[in-house]
Amino acid sequence: MVILQAGCEQKKLIFFAKSRCFGHYNSSMKKYWFGAHSKYRLMLHLVWIPKYRKRILKGELAKRLKELLILCAEANGWKIEEVNVQQDHVHIVVCFVTTISVSKMVQLFKGRSSRALRKEFPELSEFYWGNSFWGDGYFAETVGRCDLQTIKQYVKNQ
Repeated sequence: MVILQAGCEQKKLIFFAKSRCFGHYNSSMKKYWFGAHSKYRLMLHLVWIPKYRKRILKGELAKRLKELLILCAEANGWKIEEVNVQQDHVHIVVCFVTTISVSKMVQLFKGRSSRALRKEFPELSEFYWGNSFWGDGYFAETVGRCDLQTIKQYVKNQ
């Protein structure tokens, strides 16, 4: 369980790690992760939007979303290299382990953050009904065709 201090109120979030990180981030090389029989660097640029592409990701909600995404990544053994929350979409550059699929990773990011945001910001029910906060689908591209700095600069300057 992860506890964040927010003013006088503590917000508790439980992120159950569905995948276990068998590897570790080698800080001296800053390039590869290691498993029992593997050496890898799996990095993705992910983008998704709120339902109806509403321009709602701003202020405290955007700040809280960024915290939730970082918590989800840490709980699952991933490393967020860069995150940028725009008013109508989210960009993430994430390094992840070999034991999880891209679709499962996005499901964990979107599902856990959706539940927490809808619970912590009840005013969202004015714009969204049902149980979903995020639009269907996502964009994913491997980082490698372009160098990491180019992708990180792009995400940062959106």
